Amino acid sequence: MINKLWGILILFGSVHLICLGKYELLNEQILKSGKTAFEMCIQLFPLISLWLGIMSIAKKSGLLKRISKILEPILVYIFPDIPKGHEAFGYISSNLIANMFGLGNAATPFGIKAMESMNSINKNKKVASRSMITFLLMNTAGVTLVPTTIISLRLMHGSNNPSIVILPCLVISFLSLVCALIIDRLFALR
Repeated sequence: MINKLWGILILFGSVHLICLGKYELLNEQILKSGKTAFEMCIQLFPLISLWLGIMSIAKKSGLLKRISKILEPILVYIFPDIPKGHEAFGYISSNLIANMFGLGNAATPFGIKAMESMNSINKNKKVASRSMITFLLMNTAGVTLVPTTIISLRLMHGSNNPSIVILPCLVISFLSLVCALIIDRLFALR
């Protein structure tokens, strides 16, 4: 869906510039945006690689399992459909931790594994379970302690104080998570 939306926006913008006769501007923007996207990828790659490596080390060292054990009493309450000690809690914890550090790309594999794990205990494989819906809401509205991607983008674009966004991101992401869980519980009661 989002690909179609972007395609429509690009097509509309291109046709608009052609109708105005601004071919040079269209060519300039196409080349400039490609260069900017490439530079962003090059500058974000080391940061994402670093955090993916740290998450890999944490997983292999057993740190994620320890953190999962700490979070499990809270997660058991949030996900009552998942049996205690199930592997899904480890994946959910890993996903939440990666999202807390602003590593959406690093969190994705854990999120996919969590969904697969929850689907293995789902009675109706064609319909998302209660826990799967709750996890999706938590993943979408998750708490961000350190928005590393935003900080690196601000740093890349010359911000004087790129880390000033930490507190606002923490507050807003916490409020969005609380609202998402309240709405989830209200719909679960129906």
